[in-house]
Amino acid sequence: MSNRVVHFEIPCDNPQKTMDFFTEVFGWSFQQFGTEEYWSVITGDEASHGINGGLMKKKDPAQPVVNSIEVASVDKAITDIEKGGGKIVVPKMPIPTIGWLAYFTDPDGNVHGIYQKDASATM
Repeated sequence: MSNRVVHFEIPCDNPQKTMDFFTEVFGWSFQQFGTEEYWSVITGDEASHGINGGLMKKKDPAQPVVNSIEVASVDKAITDIEKGGGKIVVPKMPIPTIGWLAYFTDPDGNVHGIYQKDASATM
């Protein structure tokens, strides 16, 4: 567990147009995740510094770009976030075969994700 930012998500109205932009400008590549309107983003060579992320169709007009922090336990992180003055805005949910994810706001209202690896996560 690193407590480091390990993933970002870019919500957009027109995923293909946004993917075309990042491919043309930065050379990023994209791979659709299952049948969801969600694509994994590969930002560069794995040997280089940096993180990969995701791109998705917006679910809300005000949906922000979000960075996710890897934690040892989403449940413990939720408790710590609420004790520290943050608020859970999307409850813990599984990403089947990958792990657990929740979203929170910090005391200033910024949205972040918390992510726990767990290959046994299911719906």
